[in-house]
Amino acid sequence: MKADRLLSILLLLQTRGRVPATELAERLEVSVRTIYRDVESLSAAGVPVFTERGRHGGINLLPGYRTDVTGLTADEARALFVLSAQGAHSDLGLDGALGSALRKVMAALPAPHRPAAERVSERILVDPARWMQNSQPGAGSPPDLGELQYAVFADRRLRLRYRHSGTPAPVEYTVDPYGLVNKAAVWYLVADLHGEPRLFRADRVLAAETAEEAVRRRAGVALGEVWAALREQVERVPKDVPVRVRVRRGRLDMFLRIHGGRVTAPPPEAGTGPAEEWVELAMAFPAVAAVRALLAFGAEVEVLGPPAARRELARAAAEALRLYQEQ
Repeated sequence: MKADRLLSILLLLQTRGRVPATELAERLEVSVRTIYRDVESLSAAGVPVFTERGRHGGINLLPGYRTDVTGLTADEARALFVLSAQGAHSDLGLDGALGSALRKVMAALPAPHRPAAERVSERILVDPARWMQNSQPGAGSPPDLGELQYAVFADRRLRLRYRHSGTPAPVEYTVDPYGLVNKAAVWYLVADLHGEPRLFRADRVLAAETAEEAVRRRAGVALGEVWAALREQVERVPKDVPVRVRVRRGRLDMFLRIHGGRVTAPPPEAGTGPAEEWVELAMAFPAVAAVRALLAFGAEVEVLGPPAARRELARAAAEALRLYQEQ
């Protein structure tokens, strides 16, 4: 709608000062000609807006002009107040700032929208902690998040004393931070180590110190880009290993209840004759070693292939046999 676009232009000019018409057109997804027509409409409505031509020109508001209009719709107001339920601001020490900001927004809201915004905190609750997550003081709350945050905003290098998972001895690093990411209630520091992107869990940082040297980020690389690449590495799933098995029909129901998620094709219908005592299934496992889980069915399940999977089960059975023979 044109009214929404005019308000967006006004708020952008208040926030940014001079803005090129091409940038406004790109942000609002309209033509430059439409932007100039909108500027004329604002001027006709009494808004002191003017255009400067030339290489460094743009669209400006008269210095000192401000408006208190927010233009928030009811849905936009509710969306803002959901922020108070997210929890990330608590870790950053911004509880007070968020509360103050929301009070200011509430005061500026049109009167009809205020009750809906107030009801958000009564009707919407966001609990970012996972089930069974330890909620004891100090568990999962990064002690040096404040220092990490300071280094990120100060554009300084960061010295870390860091404990990797499964490694008792901490390691010391000097990193170049891009920023902090909160994913599933866990904070991560995204940084370069020797020019390569790395991910550090904030709750594994034993100590952090902001260095005097300026950060040495790779030119033209932003936090979102680095995070996307690191997330892809973490989420990349290795190709599954196809495995063929046969299961005694009398145990098929139990087998499918336990391992049905790994079956890649529907089991064949029951037939007649002695050959129908067994049912062949196609399965997929993340690694050859994962087929050891089938040993729980003993002689009721046989792995037919590939040969590497059969050898893996043979080794597992031999290890179990040696263990019990020794006793």
